[in-house]
Amino acid sequence: MNKCPFFGRCGGCKYDFAAPDYCDKKILELRDIPTTADPVWVPAGTRRRADFCFAGPAFGLFENRTKNIVPVRNCPNLVPEINKILPLVASLPWAGSGSCLITACENGLDIAITSSVPYFTPEFRDAAVKLPAIRITWNNRTIKQTTMPLVRFGDKTVEYPSNAFLQPGNAGADALREMVVNAATGAKRVADLFCGLGNFTFALNADGFDIVGTGVKRDLFKNPLTVGMLRQYDCVVMDPPRAGALAQCRELVKSDVPRIIYVSCNPQTFMRDKSVLEQGGYKTTSLVPVDQFTGSAHWEIFSVFEK
Repeated sequence: MNKCPFFGRCGGCKYDFAAPDYCDKKILELRDIPTTADPVWVPAGTRRRADFCFAGPAFGLFENRTKNIVPVRNCPNLVPEINKILPLVASLPWAGSGSCLITACENGLDIAITSSVPYFTPEFRDAAVKLPAIRITWNNRTIKQTTMPLVRFGDKTVEYPSNAFLQPGNAGADALREMVVNAATGAKRVADLFCGLGNFTFALNADGFDIVGTGVKRDLFKNPLTVGMLRQYDCVVMDPPRAGALAQCRELVKSDVPRIIYVSCNPQTFMRDKSVLEQGGYKTTSLVPVDQFTGSAHWEIFSVFEK
């Protein structure tokens, strides 16, 4: 395959990941990012989650720059498990409008539906329970659950809450975890901020902080770790949402933490936070882009700051 059959119609990708010049085109997104190494390229066809849309009976992915729905029934960027169930999900008696997040967990598929319509119909329920999925929810109301979905981070398996954040694929998550663990070598006590379900936490034996997931429940946007709290750590790992970690960076520059490992899914907010850290005395010693959002314009950034 040298072209995705949906490219140009489906708005899921800015770049055709199946084209031979894909890497050359996407790397131009990094023109203003001072990288220290070549990108890590994540293979297409390994994405373990996708957020589909529906409106009335139409189901699929939005057309580029419109609200028209392209009836995608097999996406070459997804893992086979999702593609296998996709035609069955699309054929459900959909009503109203909303989104349908399908996630391939370790032990089966999780389907989380979010809709402006508060309740599903009896017809929808009867059809949905026949799907080969281990959990199906509608606005967090359970339609079907045969077992608790699980996800794995290295050798650690944890429960997957419906709609929780996950890296888009195992390959990207594994690559980032390996880089983070290597960069933290020698650290005696690590704080894992915005830790989510624990992609880095368990491997580092770190103290995790986030609103949900592993570790201490703490809103780091409103209540970043203070200088006094940071005093016990010789390494801080951060993997914030797209909004970045500005408040936490402003606390970090007042601390004596010698090493910060920052993983970002938004180069724009990363460059803002990078400036705060560097003006506060930190030096960027590593900056590696990771193409884990294959086909999109987005890059993941792995970086290390030291002082």
